[in-house]
Amino acid sequence: MADRILTTHVGSLPRPERVVTQLFAQDSGLNYDAAQFDTVMQSEVNDVVARQVQAQVDVVSDGEMSKISYATYIRHRLTGFELGEMPRAVPLDLDDYPEFKERLARLGATPKYHRPICTGPIAVKDLSALHQDIANLKAACVRVAQPGQPPVRAFMNSASPGVIAVFQPNKYYASREQYLQALADAMATEYETIVAAGLDLQIDAPDLAMGRHIQFRDVDDAEFLRNARMQVEALNHALRNIPAERVRMHVCWGNYEGPHHRDIGMDKIIDVVLSAKPATVLFEGANPRHAHEWEVWAKAGRENRIPDHKILAPGVLDTVNNFIEHPRLVAQRLLTYANIVGRDRVMAASDCGFGTFAGFGAIHPPICYAKLASMAEGARMASDELWKRTA
Repeated sequence: MADRILTTHVGSLPRPERVVTQLFAQDSGLNYDAAQFDTVMQSEVNDVVARQVQAQVDVVSDGEMSKISYATYIRHRLTGFELGEMPRAVPLDLDDYPEFKERLARLGATPKYHRPICTGPIAVKDLSALHQDIANLKAACVRVAQPGQPPVRAFMNSASPGVIAVFQPNKYYASREQYLQALADAMATEYETIVAAGLDLQIDAPDLAMGRHIQFRDVDDAEFLRNARMQVEALNHALRNIPAERVRMHVCWGNYEGPHHRDIGMDKIIDVVLSAKPATVLFEGANPRHAHEWEVWAKAGRENRIPDHKILAPGVLDTVNNFIEHPRLVAQRLLTYANIVGRDRVMAASDCGFGTFAGFGAIHPPICYAKLASMAEGARMASDELWKRTA
C-alpha cells in the first residue's frame, strides 16, 4: 500500500509532428513505411515516458503515440471494418451554437480522420501493433528506472466495446446487442494481452457519458441508460478473466472546448459506472461543467453505493485550457475525494487525454508537462496533510 496519493493521467499526450505524419501515412496507406513508423514510435515513446517520470507522474503511459485516436485504431487490429461514408455524429451542445461550431471548424479544432464502419464479422486480425506497443512501453520504463527503486508502473489504453460502437457504425450485425457482444469477444484478447504483459489496462469508456449527447442525442435518458447498462455488460464479459485491480476505466463527456450544457449529469450515470468491473475509475473533476460533481460522489459514499474496492481518480487538471493549475487547488480537490472514500482510495489524474486525436489538442506540449508536475506537487501537499492526521 502506498504511503501517499499516487499520480497518473488519462493516457494520450501531445504527439510531435513527426509522429503525426507517420500516423496519417499509416491511416491513409500513402507514403507509409512500416520500419520507419516503428523507429519513430520507439524513439518518441522513450521520450514521452522520460518526460512523465521527470514530471513525477507515478503511473505512466506511452502517450498513445502509435494511435491516431483512442477508438478508430481498432480497424488495424480487427476484421469486419472498412472505411466508408456515413454522417459523423456531432455533439448536441455544439448544434445549439452553430456559429461557435463553425468557428471551431474554421480554426481546425475539429479532427478529420477516416471513419471505419462495421460491414462484416468481427474477429482478431493482427495484434502485432499491440505487441510492438507493449514492447516499446516496457523498454521505455526500463530505460528510466532508477537503481534501487521499484520498477516504473505503467498502463496501456484500450477502447471499450461501447465506445467502438459509438464511433464505428454497425451495418452488419442484426442488433446493437449482437454488435457489442462481437466487439467484447474480440477485444478481450487485447485486454488480456496487455495485463499478461505486466501492464495495467485502461479501458476508455466515454460512451457511458459522452454517448448521451452524440449517439443517443435523440432519445430520452432512460433509453440511453438502458444501452449504457448493455455496454457495461459487454465490457464486464470481455474482462471476465482479468482481476478488477489490474483494470482502470476512464469516463468523460468529450475532450473538446464547448458549452457542454447537454452533458448528462454524473448523478444519473454513477451507478452504471460503478457497476463496471474495473477497480479504478477516472472521471472529469476539474472543468467548469463537472467540478461540482464531487457532491454526487459524496452522496453515493454516504449511501454506501461506492464498493469498497473502488479507487477514485478524479481529474484535477483541465485538459482543454493552458492554465497550469495551482498545486494548492490540486491538493484541495484530492482532499475532497479523500474525505469521501479515504486517503488510500484516491489517485490524482487529468480530466481527459492531452492529445485525444493525433495532430489536435488545445494544450501546448511544454504546458502539458508543467500541468503534470503541478499535479505531482499538489498530490504531495494533500498526502502530507492526510498522513499527518494519523501520525
